[in-house]
Amino acid sequence: MSVISEVIEKIKKQDPYEFEFHQAAEEVLESLEPTVKKHPEFVKAKIYERIVQPDRLMMFRVPWVDDKGEVQVNRGFRVQFNNAIGPYKGGLRFHPSVNLSILKFLGFEQIFKNSLTTLPMGGAKGGSDFDPKGKSDNEVMRFCQAFMRELFRHIGSDCDVPAGDIGVGGREIGYMYGYYKKIVNEHTGVLTGKGMAYGGSLIRPEATGYGCVYFAAQMLATRGLDFRGKTVAISGSGNVAQFAIEKVNQLGGKVVTLCDSSSTIVDEEGISDEKCSYIIGLKNVQRGRISEYADKFSGSVCYIGESVWDVIRSQGLKVDIALPCATQNEIDGAHAEALVENGCVCVAEGANMPSTPEAVRIFQDNNMLYGPGKAANAGGVATSGLEMSQNSLRLLWSREEVDARLLGIMKNIHKSCIDASDAYGKKGDYVAGANIAGFLKVADAMLAYGIV
Repeated sequence: MSVISEVIEKIKKQDPYEFEFHQAAEEVLESLEPTVKKHPEFVKAKIYERIVQPDRLMMFRVPWVDDKGEVQVNRGFRVQFNNAIGPYKGGLRFHPSVNLSILKFLGFEQIFKNSLTTLPMGGAKGGSDFDPKGKSDNEVMRFCQAFMRELFRHIGSDCDVPAGDIGVGGREIGYMYGYYKKIVNEHTGVLTGKGMAYGGSLIRPEATGYGCVYFAAQMLATRGLDFRGKTVAISGSGNVAQFAIEKVNQLGGKVVTLCDSSSTIVDEEGISDEKCSYIIGLKNVQRGRISEYADKFSGSVCYIGESVWDVIRSQGLKVDIALPCATQNEIDGAHAEALVENGCVCVAEGANMPSTPEAVRIFQDNNMLYGPGKAANAGGVATSGLEMSQNSLRLLWSREEVDARLLGIMKNIHKSCIDASDAYGKKGDYVAGANIAGFLKVADAMLAYGIV
């Protein structure tokens, strides 16, 4: 049995019910197989065994009081996975589905994503099974403050710098940062995604969506293609999806889909900037459902209870480019086959691990351009890193400067993936390229530290 197979078997035996983590670890480790022969020093130092084990993980109760005066109790988590190349960095997710397996998968992926940005950031993830949907602002504030009463012990600008994720936007970051500042009596860059008035960075809200489109554009360019005149399917309707629409429109493409957990809308005329502004107000301010879009704009159709990929499959919707920006494992094998049949040539992941292993195999077997999340959606954490830099320097860079740095980072990530895939005999394989390029930097740092 190979070293890689042994590591995979061991983690499955240790934690048999952490299926999302198994999936992420297996996908990364299998693609690292070419590094085993080239780097016997990694095998000797047990780097492969060590990198799949978090440095530490914390789980804690979060009691808070709702608007009716009733005590509610949720679970809070922080998984500090690896800080070999810099402080722990990774988002906080507030969603009923949050559990240790999901956060370990996200924290593990974050190690390699952060490494790819070339910025000095380690990998972490955290959150709670708290659901902000349907809660008042006061309830969200009380929960965030209760969550921070424990989390503050484990984070710091040179230790662990959380950010937002699903269910954690500007409102939640503001409440948590305000309470952290009150507790520790410091104004420091300990959270990213902050508001502009108190240490945030221009372009940060747009960064994941913009970066995903920038990465897709780099992939398309390898085949002499671009976004002009292309029909684009985007899933989700939150921050990432909203700004992916904006950037696709700027590059001449046409976005025709969006979704949330209850339904999908299809607008074959295209979601213009004006329509996108309506969506931003609907989702970010009114906290409404995407189905309301179909009531507002004639010519659009709403499919209740179906995902974007369900609709593409059932309706035969033709798309050239797919940008999954919702959640993990949203595209399965049948969805991937439908995308191939309906003319899709490029998939770039704005979400974390939105494609199942079967879907990824189908994309690759059909010679589609496929950008995995750790590369394609790294723009968000890259700009978080730029926010950290600005906080440390006590400076605010212009929108143009941050956007230029983001574009440069996404181009470098693309080049790193291509170079690593070529060097390790996996030419054109962005999955192997991203994993290997991200791994080597972290592994070299771990090796330098000795057995710690």
